Amino acid sequence: MTTLLSAWIDSRRRLVAAGVEGPVIDARLLVEAAAGARRADIIADPHRALTADQSATLENFLERRERREPVSHILGAKGFWTIMLRVTPDVLTPRPDTEAILDVVLPLFGVDDEFDVLDLGVGSGALVLAILVERPKARGVGVDASEPALAVAGENAAALGLTGRVRLARGDWTRGLEGAAFDLVVANPPYIPTAEIDGLEPEVRDHEPRLALDGGPDGLDAYRLLAPEILRVLRDGGVFAIEIGLGQRAAVERLFAAAGAGDVRVADDLSGRERVVTGIKKALGNKRVNV
Repeated sequence: MTTLLSAWIDSRRRLVAAGVEGPVIDARLLVEAAAGARRADIIADPHRALTADQSATLENFLERRERREPVSHILGAKGFWTIMLRVTPDVLTPRPDTEAILDVVLPLFGVDDEFDVLDLGVGSGALVLAILVERPKARGVGVDASEPALAVAGENAAALGLTGRVRLARGDWTRGLEGAAFDLVVANPPYIPTAEIDGLEPEVRDHEPRLALDGGPDGLDAYRLLAPEILRVLRDGGVFAIEIGLGQRAAVERLFAAAGAGDVRVADDLSGRERVVTGIKKALGNKRVNV
């Protein structure tokens, strides 16, 4: 008989053998999903038996994870900040590191503030939707080059009751946004150098959309395009916050400074890694936002 506890122990053993990073958490998530259990059930009711169907579902999940398919794809969902998002192979799996952008921008706007936010490369909608949930008077626009990604973001917006406050558009970064102006621009652009992609973990290399990963020869292609364009679509005194990759701080700071941004600086993520470059669109006499 397979119980919640024995299923978790065996799942963990199999994932360790498969070389999966974080096997303890992944095993628990797969067992919970297959058995319709909660985290506390494994502790409070460890000898609860799995049904034959639940055991078969778990076996399917484990085989897929052993082939290094991400848990987010197996379960079709991933938590980000305070929200749960639908995830498919058409979008980058939201990562805790990206929440550093929210740590930077949310304190700049009060709960009752009305403002417009643009999310470039919206993917699943993680950034813009998390901001709109936290700031109920904000309005958002999300742009992505991928129609399937926009469909996922639309489903997530609907599930969170945000359809009326966010507009999703297919486009090439800011192209088509002529005349639009925003108080906040966020982005998690592709920043991995092309030559490094084949050396990534299989979960990323084989299952994430390459469009969301490949930053060109030095990983900076998107930033060269975005720095002047972000400054163009920001209102005077508006803020930008953009995720960067390892070792890219100085180059990205220079690109935004050259584009005319003010107060350009970097913020770390929770692991202490330089993660977000942020700054403002300078405006004489405008003191509304201080990054």
